[in-house]
Amino acid sequence: MTLSKMPILKNLMAERIVTLLPSATEIICGLGLGDKLVGITHECDYPADITHLPRVTSSAIGKGLSSQEIDNQVRNHLEDNAALYSLDLPLLESLQPDLIVTQALCDVCAVSMSEVSIACDTLTSRPALLNLEPMSLGDVFDTILAVGDATGYRQNAFEYVAALKSRVAGVRERRRNDRENSRQRPRVAFLEWIDPPFNAGHWTPELIEIAGGIDCLGEKHQPSRTISFDDIVMADADVLVIAQCGFDLARSTQDLDILKRNLPWDELKAVRNNRVHIVDGNAYFSRSGPRLVDSLLIMEQLLWGRNSL
Repeated sequence: MTLSKMPILKNLMAERIVTLLPSATEIICGLGLGDKLVGITHECDYPADITHLPRVTSSAIGKGLSSQEIDNQVRNHLEDNAALYSLDLPLLESLQPDLIVTQALCDVCAVSMSEVSIACDTLTSRPALLNLEPMSLGDVFDTILAVGDATGYRQNAFEYVAALKSRVAGVRERRRNDRENSRQRPRVAFLEWIDPPFNAGHWTPELIEIAGGIDCLGEKHQPSRTISFDDIVMADADVLVIAQCGFDLARSTQDLDILKRNLPWDELKAVRNNRVHIVDGNAYFSRSGPRLVDSLLIMEQLLWGRNSL
């Protein structure tokens, strides 16, 4: 997680903030700065009271596409060095932001950092630029503190992070005995995408571990990657969790037939034991913000049942 070389000071006391990724919007609102937001992305949908704000980004990916078509378009754009997202520069200029919060972690997730930096050079308001690049749950907490520093809300950020960490500590304590006895820990196959399959990346394997499971497809604090249907079969996990990045529950459910067509579905251990779970991947797991703690609690419930809380 880094700060850009753009001019930025602690205790900036920003009054006009633009966020360029949904998790940043959630962090800003979690710190009590929602009234200072003047612009958000086309994907920002939480909390509900910010959805009326101007949208400063748009996507080059068409609507109504299948998962495979979306994946193909993303790969083609990246291979051609074409932008997946674009900024509405006239709108951004009219908003006169003094702080823009963005990321350079993933070009599939938001406007590229290079485009944002170029845009900042053209804006008459000369906004400060805060770049967030979390790879782990701890990094996410650090980004919240960084936003607090950049906005003069350090104490709010410290208290907010302390409350989030307390919830995580509760899960760790409940699952402590499970981690000490690996034979009791369920093996988890987590899919971030179905067509083609992607394993879980970044912080998700860590969440699975804290919740008392063993991720048998992902690698902690590493980006997600394309896997094969054979990898899923070979893993034959106790629990299969599907939380497709950017897809809500209904949209992910539509893709379940893809797995059924490409896997010996009824032979999988998770299917036989009725332990296949579809989760809203737009709200949980994919966004590097405070709701990752909610995602952790969801994972704990999926692995251990409602009596685990």
